[in-house]
Amino acid sequence: MMDLRSAFEDHIKQLADLILKLSSELRSGLRPAYDNFMGFFHAIDWTEPWLRGLMAFHVALLIVAILSRKHINFQMFLFLLALGGVYFAERLNRILGDNWRSFASQNYFDPHGLFLSSLWSGPLLVTAIVILINSLFSLCYLIVRWKRAELRHRARLSQNKQD
Repeated sequence: MMDLRSAFEDHIKQLADLILKLSSELRSGLRPAYDNFMGFFHAIDWTEPWLRGLMAFHVALLIVAILSRKHINFQMFLFLLALGGVYFAERLNRILGDNWRSFASQNYFDPHGLFLSSLWSGPLLVTAIVILINSLFSLCYLIVRWKRAELRHRARLSQNKQD
């Protein structure tokens, strides 16, 4: 019994040490990420017209996706459009990187595509996820309707057999 108790206490001590290490890493690990995000945020000139237009486009696309939630075919078109935009993001980054002087005050389009991933692909993926979740809810609703119709049909058949 004493061996079991000492093994249990050792296990609790190890678990407490792991939790302390994890919490200290999380506390120190989130600060650099926050600093990097704030540096990225402040490096962008949010008053540029093309950036405002891009943000307005994403907001409008999300609103259209939410308002058209009962039109499944249109939603699938928007879903494919959003995923197509993400697919062509690398090419778009290259084209915009070559021609940034014609519309921007600085070159935001690095070879790794961080800027375009954050401000183009990220919002498109959020819209695609909203559409996907709506499609799953619609599918669940259709399955329930189908099952109810099947049960009503079986009830009519059994009632006709009894008559």
